[in-house]
Amino acid sequence: MLTPKILTTLPQSTGQSVLADLMAGITVAMVALPLSLAIAIASGAAPETGLVTAIVGGLLISLFGGSRVQIGGPTGAFIVVVHGVITTHGFDGLVLATLMAGIILVIGGVLKAGNLIALVPEPVINGFTIGIAAIIALSQLPDAMGMTLPPGTPAAALDRIPAMWEARGTINPASIGIGLGAIVLIVGLRRMFPRFPGLIVAVAIVSAAVVVFTMPVDTLEARFGALPNRLPLPSWPEITAARLMELLPSALIIAFLAGIESLLSAMVADRMVAGRHRPNAEILAQGLANIGSSLMGGLPATGAIARTATNVRAGGRTPLAGVFHALIILAVMMLAAPLAGYLAMPALAGLLLVTAWNMSEPQHWRVYMTTGHVSDRVLLVLTLVLTVLADLTVAIGVGVAVGLALRLRRRNVPPADWTPPDR
Repeated sequence: MLTPKILTTLPQSTGQSVLADLMAGITVAMVALPLSLAIAIASGAAPETGLVTAIVGGLLISLFGGSRVQIGGPTGAFIVVVHGVITTHGFDGLVLATLMAGIILVIGGVLKAGNLIALVPEPVINGFTIGIAAIIALSQLPDAMGMTLPPGTPAAALDRIPAMWEARGTINPASIGIGLGAIVLIVGLRRMFPRFPGLIVAVAIVSAAVVVFTMPVDTLEARFGALPNRLPLPSWPEITAARLMELLPSALIIAFLAGIESLLSAMVADRMVAGRHRPNAEILAQGLANIGSSLMGGLPATGAIARTATNVRAGGRTPLAGVFHALIILAVMMLAAPLAGYLAMPALAGLLLVTAWNMSEPQHWRVYMTTGHVSDRVLLVLTLVLTVLADLTVAIGVGVAVGLALRLRRRNVPPADWTPPDR
């Protein structure tokens, strides 16, 4: 079924439900703002591209998606892929790859490919998620410590670690203090006030300390200049047959990740609100969102598990909450863009370090390593190692192929229940 959920929930809306969705949208927007900026920066893109993705992608996912409470936008899972595409093909290459991924997802939705998520082995999901979390954490350590890496330092883990060691003399104690302060505040506010948008409060407090005490810490504006206060005009990337073939592998990976991430998020949301999402409508919406985001110069978009859970906890119950979330981010961008320039880079790095820790789900590591088949544990470790040391494309390809072979071998074993990571 491809009918968007918003068409079936709008007729049932009341003034009270719309108000509840509005309040939830405000809460999620306050969480998404700093996270979208941080994800864009970590991906090697301009910070405003994260806001564009949250606005355009988030709006289209809520308007056309198959989940009642899905919140869309940029997510940490894409950082590694996006960074790699930008490094190899430039930002225009990323735009074209995202556009191609969107078209692939639209075709997948029309062909009802949403139910194929059951074919992806859970150890593969867990393995590359932990691997991505490790790469994100490694990429954020220099900013968290105020280190100055040599120009052109590779993003690969095996190359980055020696470069960080060589740059150890540039560590800035003030940056370490700001980064640790942001982490402590984020974790503390989340535990004491789980429904409160503590991310933006924590980043704002430590960034204000940098300004008040004139600390020698890098800020968003100092590194990237002032943020724009409006959305860019739509534009087409350069399209040639050679570029389409060159970027096809990246487009397939973006489409795969967007589909998996969004459907996992919708499944988690179903459990929280006792609902039932429409997987094919969700895949179609992800396609439209990525087409829209790419044409506006944004990043790949998908359903975000952590922001969707925040939406549910804040009282959101229909797609209107996601629509409000996107419009509020747009309003903040238009009215308060200069204030974002004061955000401290170590604070944003600390935010992503917490995000990476949550993505890896350390509370489940023991379960992963002590239950189930030995072959599943080997598959998880194999996918993790390939993600960190080789390439995400290789990791997913090998992991899925080996996982499907193992499933055929154990044809009579019932499939495991999903335990999606909290992203």
